Amino acid sequence: MGRVVLKKRAIYPGTFDPITNGHLDIIKRACAIFDEIVVAVAENRAKKPLFSTDTRLQMVKKVIRDFPKARAVKFNSLLVDLSNELDINIIIRGLRAVSDFEYELQMGYANSSLKKELETVYLMPHLQNAFISSSVVRSLLPFNGKISHLVPKEILEDIKREYSVSTI
Repeated sequence: MGRVVLKKRAIYPGTFDPITNGHLDIIKRACAIFDEIVVAVAENRAKKPLFSTDTRLQMVKKVIRDFPKARAVKFNSLLVDLSNELDINIIIRGLRAVSDFEYELQMGYANSSLKKELETVYLMPHLQNAFISSSVVRSLLPFNGKISHLVPKEILEDIKREYSVSTI
């Protein structure tokens, strides 16, 4: 009788407004550790995203298309509820700086207070991606600033097209 092999699965949640090379760096690192990564695109109306949830989801799907271990979903619930729905108890979070750590630590504790089995794994991007954030990308868009070194090449034209449409 064969052994049952359990897959190591994790959720990488975020707003991804838009997905950046920093996010992609974390996804690549997570794929090296886990058997399956669910990139969960949060609706997150509180942050007032520039791009719609569906647009952000499509951009993420385009970027991770060549990652067989990764898939993308959207969600509009507590992360704990998504964890229950997907039967995944590991959350991936990226840390760029000490300031990220304080916020992420609080969120990790809050999530584990809601679900004891939930573990949070923190990954750091490579140094060249440590300064990249979606807000940096969004701050450059109104000035037609160069973003090609900040976002995956697969979505560069999508961002420019969607941004010009959203500002009309």
